[in-house]
Amino acid sequence: MKKLLIFLKDYKKESILGPLFKLLEASFELFVPLVIASMIDVGIAGGDRGYVIRMCLILLLLCLVGFVCAVTAQFFAARAAAGFAKKVKRALFENIQKLSYSDMDSIGTSAMITRMTSDVNQVQQGVNLTIRLLLRSPFVVFGAMVMAFTINARMALIFLVTIILLFAVVGLIMRWSIPRYGMIQSRLDKLLGLTRENHTGVRVIRAFGLEKKEKENFNRQNDALTSLQNHVGTVTALMNPATYAILNLAVAFLIYRGAVRVNAGDLTQGQVVALYNYMSQILVELIKFANLIITVTRAIASGNRIEEMLELKSSMENGVVTEFTETSDHIVFSHVFMRYAGDSEDSLEDLDVTVRRGERIGVIGGTGSGKTTLVNLIPRFYDARQGEVILDGRNIKEYNLESLRERIGIVPQKAVLFHGTIRDNIRWGRNDATDDEINKALEIAQAKEIVEGKAGGLDHMVAQGGKNFSGGQKQRLTIARALVRKPEILILDDSASALDYLTDKKLRDAIAAMDNPPTTFIVSQRASSVLNCDRIIVLEDGKVMGIGTNEELLESCDTYKEIYDSQYRKEGAV
Repeated sequence: MKKLLIFLKDYKKESILGPLFKLLEASFELFVPLVIASMIDVGIAGGDRGYVIRMCLILLLLCLVGFVCAVTAQFFAARAAAGFAKKVKRALFENIQKLSYSDMDSIGTSAMITRMTSDVNQVQQGVNLTIRLLLRSPFVVFGAMVMAFTINARMALIFLVTIILLFAVVGLIMRWSIPRYGMIQSRLDKLLGLTRENHTGVRVIRAFGLEKKEKENFNRQNDALTSLQNHVGTVTALMNPATYAILNLAVAFLIYRGAVRVNAGDLTQGQVVALYNYMSQILVELIKFANLIITVTRAIASGNRIEEMLELKSSMENGVVTEFTETSDHIVFSHVFMRYAGDSEDSLEDLDVTVRRGERIGVIGGTGSGKTTLVNLIPRFYDARQGEVILDGRNIKEYNLESLRERIGIVPQKAVLFHGTIRDNIRWGRNDATDDEINKALEIAQAKEIVEGKAGGLDHMVAQGGKNFSGGQKQRLTIARALVRKPEILILDDSASALDYLTDKKLRDAIAAMDNPPTTFIVSQRASSVLNCDRIIVLEDGKVMGIGTNEELLESCDTYKEIYDSQYRKEGAV
C-alpha cells in the first residue's frame, strides 16, 4: 500500500492543506468548552448579561471560522483523492496492457476488473478520509486531554486511561480485520468472474436448461461471500459499541467525580461542564476515527491487491530491434513446441515450416487442433516453449513488440467492434488513415455496401460491442480494420465463419489481387476457405499431419481428405 502513495506526489499541496485546515477547525473547536466554562462561571454566575452576549458572539465566530476551514479541507481532500484514483487507474491500465496473454490468462479478467473498479474506489475513499480525519481525530482526542489537564490534572487522568483503553480496542480490531478484508475482495473476484461467465453465456445456459444449476452455483458462492462479510462486519461493528461503552462509563465517572469536587470547592460548575464537553468531543472524534479505521482497513487490503498488480511484470521480455530486413523466407517455424500455462500437454508439437513472402497459407483442422495457437505465435501473443519463430531472418523475440505488431494485421475469431463511429473503428488499424484508404479497405473486405447502407456512412455510430451489426457485418468490418494498416502479414483467424461462401470467395480473391499482397494466414475449419491457398497446414491435436496444396493433400493426407470429403459431400463444390 505504501508504494501507491507515490501517486499523491502531484497533489502535495492538497495533501498538506487539507489536514492543515482540519487542524485549524479542530483548534477552534477545542476553545469552545473554555468559552462555555467562562460563560457559566463569570457571566451566568455573576449575572453579567453583556459578558454572556460577548461569549455567544465568540462562539458564533468560532463556529463560522470552523465551518469555512472544514469546507476548504473537504475540497482539498476530495481533489487529492480523485486525482490519486485517476493516476492509479491509469498506471494500472498501462501495466495490464504490457502483460502477456499468458499473464492475463493466469490472473483472470474478473480479478483485473475488480482491481480497476472496486479496489481503486476503496483506496480513493480511504485517501479522502485519511486526509480529513487521520490527523484531526487524534489531534482533538489528545488536545482535549491536554485542555483537561489545564483545568484539573487529577480529573484529566480519567481522560488518559480512557484514551489508552480506546486505542487498544481499535488496534486489536484493526489488526484482525485487515487480512480478512483482503479475503473478501478475493472472493468478490470469483463472484464477478462467475457473473461475467453467466452473462456472456446466457444463451448457452438457457439452451441447455441449466439455469437452476447456475443459480445454485451463484447462490453458493454469493452466500460464502455474504457469510464472510457478515463475520468481518460483526467483529468490526463491535468497535462503535465498545468505544461507546468505555466513553460512557468514563463520562459517568467524570460527572460523579466532578460533583464530588464541586461540593468540595476544588472545581467550578463551568469547569465540570468544560470537562464533560471535552469528553463528548473525544466521543465524537473516536466514532469518526473508528469509521476511518474500518475504511482504511479496507483501503489497505485493496491497496495491497492493486500494488501486486502494479508490480507484476510481463513474463515476456521485450526485444530491442526495430529495423526489419526483407527476406524471401518471410516466417520460419523451426521445430516449435507451444504449451499454455498450467497445461500438462503441448498445444503445438514440432511445427517445422518455412513461409515465403507473399505466400497464402491455409491452416485447417478440427476444434482444439492448435490452429489459433499457431498464428498467435507470429505477433508473439505467446512464446514458444521450445524451438524458434523466425521473422525476416531474426528470432521473433529480438524484435520490439510494438514495431513487430505494427507490421501485422490480425482479425481474431471473435469480431470485436467498439462504441463510436465506423470511421473510428476502422482507424484502430491505423490512426492516420484517410477516408479514401478506409473506403479501399472496406471494398477489399466486401464491407462497402454495409457502410453505404447505414445513415451517415462512415459517421454511423456503432453500439457497444457492435450489437447493431450482424455477425457477418462485424467480421467484414474487422477485416477492413486489419487491411487499412496495409500489413506485411495478414492473419485471418476463422474470421469468415459468418460469411456465406460467395462473399468468402470474393474476399479471398480481393486480398490476393492487392498490390504487394501480404503474407496471409487463413485459419478455417472449412476446406472451401483454404483450397486455393499456396499451401495448407493440416493440424490434429497440435501435430502437423500434412503440408501442401489442396491436390497434394488429397493424395497424401488422410486427415485433410476426411475433412474435405465430409464437407463437400454435404455442401457441394464451390
